[in-house]
Amino acid sequence: MGAGNMNPGGASPLEEKVKQAIIDELKRQADLHPGSLQVSPAETTILVNGKIDLDDLTMVVIGALAGGP
Repeated sequence: MGAGNMNPGGASPLEEKVKQAIIDELKRQADLHPGSLQVSPAETTILVNGKIDLDDLTMVVIGALAGGP
């Protein structure tokens, strides 16, 4: 069961913020390295093909959880 299925009333604002932060960061990384990373977000899934800078992604998630931009 995915985390999105655990709350039948919809995702919490924090969940939505973290999801959007992940998508935005992956898109940013794809823009920086168009030949090595492709990102295709859909409604409740995301298709990612390529290398991801895990340190940058981790910092974005921590920032979203801490209430950063």
